[in-house]
Formats: sequence, structure tokens, C-alpha cells
Amino acid sequence: MARRKGPARRTASRQAKRTAFAWVDANMDRLSLWNETIWNYAESAWREYRSAAFYGDLLRQEGFEVEENSGGMPTAFVATFGKGKPVLASYAEYDAIPGCSQKAAAYEAPRDGVSRWAPGHTDPHSALGMSALGGVLAAKAAMERHGLKGTLKLFGEPAEKVCGSKNLHALYGYYDGLDAAISFHPTYLPELTNTTVWDTHGGSYWSRIYTFTCTEAHSWNSAGAIESPAHAHATATARAPGAVDAICLMHMATKQMRESMVPMTGHWCLNEAILVAGQATADNLPAHIGQIQYACRAPTLAMQERIWSVIERNAREIGKMTHCEVEGTWIAKTRPALPNHAIASLVYRNLELAGAPVLGKEARDFARAIQRNLGLRPMADPFIADIARLSPPQESEARLRRILPEWQTHYAVDDYVEYTWHCPTARLYVARPVLKPAGPGHAYPDWVFNALGGVPACIDPMIESAAKCIGASLVELLTSPAELRAAKDEFRARTGGGIGGRKWIAPLLPKGTKPPINFRWPEYVQTARGEDWWIPDGP
Repeated sequence: MARRKGPARRTASRQAKRTAFAWVDANMDRLSLWNETIWNYAESAWREYRSAAFYGDLLRQEGFEVEENSGGMPTAFVATFGKGKPVLASYAEYDAIPGCSQKAAAYEAPRDGVSRWAPGHTDPHSALGMSALGGVLAAKAAMERHGLKGTLKLFGEPAEKVCGSKNLHALYGYYDGLDAAISFHPTYLPELTNTTVWDTHGGSYWSRIYTFTCTEAHSWNSAGAIESPAHAHATATARAPGAVDAICLMHMATKQMRESMVPMTGHWCLNEAILVAGQATADNLPAHIGQIQYACRAPTLAMQERIWSVIERNAREIGKMTHCEVEGTWIAKTRPALPNHAIASLVYRNLELAGAPVLGKEARDFARAIQRNLGLRPMADPFIADIARLSPPQESEARLRRILPEWQTHYAVDDYVEYTWHCPTARLYVARPVLKPAGPGHAYPDWVFNALGGVPACIDPMIESAAKCIGASLVELLTSPAELRAAKDEFRARTGGGIGGRKWIAPLLPKGTKPPINFRWPEYVQTARGEDWWIPDGP
């Protein structure tokens, strides 16, 4: 593209943005259908095989080079279009949450043909990914038509619900060399509706699996050893406590720590999930293996260090008590995010051009049907008012700060934070459909939000607004060197010199960390009965 100055450059940028918008308008039917496809795949963390393959095949057809299995993750990818600088990125997520299966209906029911314990898209990540894909493809269309130079990257980021892939992509250097990135998420708070984040970004998320194995049960209490193995059925001292006891003790000891040490305020917390417990084959044998996963949200790394020092101590001591070996494996270890006002302002300006989502009659009729089925009086306008209006970043920041203590600089978690330490990154929120409460203190059941995400009339307006905003923002970064330079200057100032600077935080996972893909993550399985969720429905 020939060098342009002043008005000529601005005119070229506006024309390229119009091309991006036109691409989204012309392809909304495809984006809607693609979203339905991922929504119905409903695959959970580290097991998103069909979803990742769908993206890879589609992006190749659209002219991208696709690296599969990026970072050794079977369901991750990096798709690249173009060459040279600037290098701009966005990403798709596509994992769903086990136990949240819900069909696109105005009543509670799992998706047809699957267990009620199967996954469902809650945020929904199906639409998150499709919005980013639409934005990147719209920017590509503008690049081709207007001869814009640069590189677009779309990352496929699996396992966001366990903050799994982005800290690995960061550790392996995949974000090195990026000039800017746009992170999109459907709105989950009224305070963060149709806006970009200003100062109070996501905090840190650390997660670790502890595996307790009891492989030498016979040596647990040598003083009680017996001469004949036949007596083991009647001799209590021959049975080591084993892995199930280890899991129970680990849960209770850490529960006491949580209640004493981690206040459930400010959206920071510690939770656990038991992945494996058992493998004993008879009542007189100890369980040989148990696995428990802990995940901690905290605003600061100092808090994380203090919390995990206790968890680590609990695991070591409980291993001794139960005659088990203990192994800890990091699943996630993310950094608290770094703000960037320059790119936040740029993306918000393009959200103003794209406009807030517009929910039509079909969406309102569906929402009223939900209210009717819940025994509520259907509302003339069943959606919250925030959906239809934009919120400037500083205004959203002020609203969010009202619910936080003054000292807290980070709120909630999401592993997009990893991008912020490698390039200027904007965090964009666009409104998903949210129903208006029936009165003070009223809350809808979770299935309502999941169902709305599967109905095109309800979720497509968000995809359209977000895709246009992302596409136009990428175009502006391609056509406005001064805007990009301002964002990069701010990044260097905040990190004390850029990557490796005196205030820069390096990836926190230990070097050599491998993707945690071999644990017993919930997944669909093939049996003689056909495909099923790993926990089948009862009769």
C-alpha cells in the first residue's frame, strides 16, 4: 500500500472499514450456521476435537496457513494470513462446560440425544469464537480489496475454562512478535456491557492437579505384618489408608485453609474438583490412585504464593499420612493482566461504529416464552436495558470500581491476560442476551442463559456487533501506524522497556511444562451403545 498522509490515510481507513462491515453483513448467515455447529458440538476442555478440526478446515478454505497442535496441544491451532508487519491477533475459544447441556428451547432440557451431564456452552464460547473469526475474516477481505500489508493471526485456544492453553502458548513463544491483539468475550456483568476494559482487568488463575498413588500398600505398617497373606482379609493393619483417604484428607485440610484464609469477596476464591478416586478391586485393598484439582483466583501474585504454599504443604503431609506418593502438575499459572488505554480507546471507537446488538421480535418472543414457562408474567421488553446501549470505558470502569475495595486492582479471571504481557491487548465486551429480573433479588436458572446462546435470533446480533468491531479495529491498526505506535509506546512504558523490561512479568509456568492432556478430563466416549458422555444418563 502506497504511503498516505493525513486526510488521505483516514479516507483509506474508512473505506477499508466499510469493506469489513460489508463482509460481515454479507456473511452473517454463514457465521450463524458456523456458530450453531460449534454450539452443538459442545466439547469440553482439552477434548474439543471436532471443534478445532472445524476451524482448521474452514480457515484453510479461506486462504490461511494453519498450524495444528500448536504448543503440543491437540485441539489448539494458529492460523496465519498475510506477511510482514504489523502482526495482529485475535483468538477463538470453543470449549463447553460439563453438566450444562441445554437445548435451544424455552424450557429446561438437555440437547437431544445426549446425557444431561454432557457439556453446554454457557458464556457462550461458540459465539465468542465465531465473533473473532468473523472479525478476522472481515479484516482479511479489507486487506485483499484495498492492498493492505500486514499479518493476521487467529489462535485456536482450547480449555479456557481451566485457563489451559494461553499460558502454554505464551511459554512456548507463540505470542512473541505480535504487535497488537484483540480479546473478545460476551458480556457477563452489566457494568461491562458494550465496552472495552480500562484499568481493572482480569487477575491471576493458578490451577494444579495432585496425584496420590499408593503402590507399596504392604509396607505401610511393617510392625503389623503377618506371616500368611491369607490372613490379610481379617487383619485391619494390613490395609494402608491409600488414595481415597488421601483425597478426603486433602479436601478437608484445604477446605479449612480456604475458610480461614481466602475470603469469598472481590471475586477471588479457591475451588476443587476430584478427577479420579479409586481403582481398588476388593474391600481389603486400598485405592491405588486419586487425583484432585485445585483452582485459585486471586487479584495478586503475592496472594497466590501464600495460598499455594499451604496447599503444597497439605499435599506433602497427607501423602505421608496415607502412605501415598504425591505428584503435583501445573494446569495453569497465569499473570494478572496489563492495561493499555491506547488500544482500549481504539477498539471502543470501532464499537461505536459497529453499534450495540439489536434484538428483534423473534428474540423477544423467545425470551417471553421462557418467562411464561417459568411462571413469570412475560415482559414487553424482556431484556436488560444495558444490551442496547454503549458504555464508554471510563464509565464502565467507574461502575465496576463501585463493587470493589479500593486496594483491588484486578477483577475476575480469564487467560486472555497472557496476551497483555506480549503486546498491547484490548479486552472487548459486547452484550449477550440477558433477561430482565422479575423483581429485586430475582435470578433466572442457569439453563436460561445457556438456551439463549443457542438461538440464532438471540445470539447473532452479538456476533454481528463484535465481528464488525474486531474487523474494523484490525483495519485501523493496519492503516494507522500512529495509533499502533501509541499503543506500543504505552506497552513499553508499562513494562519498563517491553518484553524483558524491568517491570515485565515472564510466563509463570515452569520451563518444559507439557500440555496436561493425559488426565481424566471429561469427554465423549465410544461404547457398544454408540457415542455417549462419559457419565451416561440413568434409565
